[in-house]
Amino acid sequence: MSQGNNSNSNNLVVPQSHGALDQLKYEVAQELGIAIPQDGYYGNMVTRDTGSIGGSITKRLVQIAEQQLAGRA
Repeated sequence: MSQGNNSNSNNLVVPQSHGALDQLKYEVAQELGIAIPQDGYYGNMVTRDTGSIGGSITKRLVQIAEQQLAGRA
């Protein structure tokens, strides 16, 4: 599944959410004290750091979804 120059193989369900997810990535990284490379190349980052960012993003998205579901009940 080639996507041209984009090395990210994830397909967003809501493509318009890309900006919000990017913002969340930078917020979480800042909270964890991890610097995101400005050039977008993650090859020099430690796997533990990128995993921490991804795990924290997932945790936060689950919390948001739980809050939304609780509000509908």
